[in-house]
Amino acid sequence: MLGSLIVLVGQIVGRIEEWGRFDALYWSFITALTVGCGDIRPMQRMSRVLAVIIAFLGIMLTGIFVAITVATAQSAFHESIDPEVLRMIQERFNSR
Repeated sequence: MLGSLIVLVGQIVGRIEEWGRFDALYWSFITALTVGCGDIRPMQRMSRVLAVIIAFLGIMLTGIFVAITVATAQSAFHESIDPEVLRMIQERFNSR
């Protein structure tokens, strides 16, 4: 959903700025992922407003990926660790 929205808004900016479709797609993901190479940049005021929106969408997308990764790692950890080993680690940590 967020990826589609990033592409859509990027294509709108591309039309405003008179870029090609690929350049608009490239720019939208470079902006969303906060890489910001600077080789393509919007000049129109509305394009710049939309660039800020794309940046926020990209931050949200990154946050979702991080949350999913952390949840998956925690789940795998809790499924694979022996409860006795976990108790020993906790006791050792609490004794410091």
